[in-house]
Amino acid sequence: MKTECEKCTKTIQEIEIAYICVHECTFCQDCTENMGHTCPNCGGELVQRPRKAGAVISCSL
Repeated sequence: MKTECEKCTKTIQEIEIAYICVHECTFCQDCTENMGHTCPNCGGELVQRPRKAGAVISCSL
């Protein structure tokens, strides 16, 4: 998994939401939304990147 947004170079942790295309171009959530969920490299759809097995997301309510 890539750990940096290809648009803004923000570091993306394994547990953070990120988006990828079929070629695994990787973007942070903010850049993805600004680009209309379309990869600027291939024109393909950006979808949420799957998490690795065992990745834990903490949530405080």
